[in-house]
Amino acid sequence: MNDLKNKIIELAGKYYTDVISWRRHIHANPELSMQEYQTSAYVAERLDEFGIPYQKGVAKTGIVALIKGKNPEKKTIALRADMDALPIIEANEVDYKSKNQGVMHACGHDVHTSSLLGTAKILNHLKDNFEGTVKLFFQPSEERYPGGAIQMIQEGAMENPRPVHVFGQHVYPELEAGKVGFRSGEYMASTDEIFLTVKGRGGHAAQPSRNIDPVLIAAHIIVALQQIVSRFASPDVPTVLSFGRIIGEGQTNVIPNEVKISGTIRTFDEQWRKKAHSRIKNMAQSIAEGMGGSCDVIVDAGYPFVFNDPQITDKSRSWAIELLGEENVVELPIRMTAEDFSYFANIVPSCFYRLGVANEALGLNSSLHSPTFNVDEKSLQTGISLMAWIAVNALLD
Repeated sequence: MNDLKNKIIELAGKYYTDVISWRRHIHANPELSMQEYQTSAYVAERLDEFGIPYQKGVAKTGIVALIKGKNPEKKTIALRADMDALPIIEANEVDYKSKNQGVMHACGHDVHTSSLLGTAKILNHLKDNFEGTVKLFFQPSEERYPGGAIQMIQEGAMENPRPVHVFGQHVYPELEAGKVGFRSGEYMASTDEIFLTVKGRGGHAAQPSRNIDPVLIAAHIIVALQQIVSRFASPDVPTVLSFGRIIGEGQTNVIPNEVKISGTIRTFDEQWRKKAHSRIKNMAQSIAEGMGGSCDVIVDAGYPFVFNDPQITDKSRSWAIELLGEENVVELPIRMTAEDFSYFANIVPSCFYRLGVANEALGLNSSLHSPTFNVDEKSLQTGISLMAWIAVNALLD
């Protein structure tokens, strides 16, 4: 295995400048969820160059590719990268700044896609050195519900052949480039969207007794719903309930007929998740009715929580230590953010890990989903070498 590890390190260094070029092209040409046509075409062009067979149009813009080693039926594992960007105006002044005004790769999916291309090139070069098959998922629409993962699965991405594990890599600006992070078990939260429409009877603000004030009702509902976390959620199950949007089209002297509220609830337990949905509905409706109004409640169930299989995650961590050194592999904290990689992890034992991309000295430390997010491109060499190393070890394991 030392010879194979050295070959991977050598090839990662050799292809590093290519991966930077691919990443910058993708970064400069971002596309929103389910609109990744040019990105998909670009990925297909690279796969054609490598001589890797693939299927286009999976979940509209997704691609599934296969790298077959010796005895390809022996075992299959899959590697996943997401391709979509966000509706954000980029504030970075770089040569590869977004050319699509109002669209930006602010979550690092340009890094994910280019890294998987680099990994594919390494593995394709080394396919006579391992047995089994590596499946590549270039996935659309991670950022927008219902997510590209579930759509790819529904269209057969996990079959013919079926992988025994799926591995995903995601940028992590809280960690310096050259380092990676793992967490076994529960890692990222489920995510559900809450939409409340509080209905009353509008009128003149100077005559509140003649109205049923939906603004006041909405305020009571928002405050009361916080009890769902503080009084009903188990301390052992992290739960977040937040509201980020309130619309009441009144004026200083006009009480509106209705108020719309939008928010999210996130947690790590499916049974509690369902109970929380029920409590939100019952509490919001009863408060509104008790104050003379009504409340329509929609809880739109989103992605499940991400569960990293302990066995394959512990192995992946040990493989990362072998490649990068123990000092460059850290333990990750639990996160309340969400990821549709969870759909893959619900089917087969999987591992979703983090790639450090920060460089404090260069000021590359902006958070994800911010207009100044950028990465230290040295992280790309770490990303392609580690994903290739994990893949061959998972096949040989």
